[in-house]
Amino acid sequence: MDERENMLQSHYALTVGQFGPRAEAYVESAVHAGGADLDALGQLGAAAAPARALDLGTGGGHVAYCLARHAGRVTAVDLSPDMLRVVAQTARDKRLANIETVQAAAEDLPFADDAFDFLASRFSAHHWRDFAAGLRQARRVLRAGAPAVFIDIVSPGRAMLDTHLQAVELLRDPSHVRDYALDEWCCALARAGFGVRSCKTWRLRMDFAVWTERMRTPAPVAQAIRLLQTKADARTRAFFAVEADGSFCLDAAMVETAAV
Repeated sequence: MDERENMLQSHYALTVGQFGPRAEAYVESAVHAGGADLDALGQLGAAAAPARALDLGTGGGHVAYCLARHAGRVTAVDLSPDMLRVVAQTARDKRLANIETVQAAAEDLPFADDAFDFLASRFSAHHWRDFAAGLRQARRVLRAGAPAVFIDIVSPGRAMLDTHLQAVELLRDPSHVRDYALDEWCCALARAGFGVRSCKTWRLRMDFAVWTERMRTPAPVAQAIRLLQTKADARTRAFFAVEADGSFCLDAAMVETAAV
């Protein structure tokens, strides 16, 4: 096993360890379970009416539940077997019989070329150990001309703000790799073989207590995040709209693309 493969396997183990015990929390999370972006994704799914859709990095399964109403079949992929177990049970509870779950990494998808005619990935890519490889795999399994939608937290791009964002994200969740700036997203998508159709951005407010509890952030680490917030310069605190209790805002983006 080479060094790159060792790093991938180590990161996969870390990610599974982080999210497995928190599977139910992500199913129930208000930030993940709803939002205008999820509504918009549902509209795109309805318009496409795909025979087979892929939810890449399903987490709590909310994209899969959304697409299942419009697709012949939805495949929900995640690294965590515990996440997938909860997603499968929730699908049964919702009587969504057309959802299947598959354990896999974004960088190594066990599907044939052109297997899907719709793909969506929401709040997942910032955990991928190899962002470019994950996008290449997404393009490989998607037939030419099919739509793909990527939704994630995005970096503001400016060095000082980016450093603050990555630091608080990593402290809360050691499996965090990177929040990419929107221009990084667009360039990476183009290199992977996607044509960008549109980009939408908005702000998400993170309630500090809920945000840290969802990941069961240890108290000393939560205190370290609060210290970073309070020691940040005034422009950084203003940009992230840091509140007295540590709650703050993040930028999110929805990038609509098509496989070219």
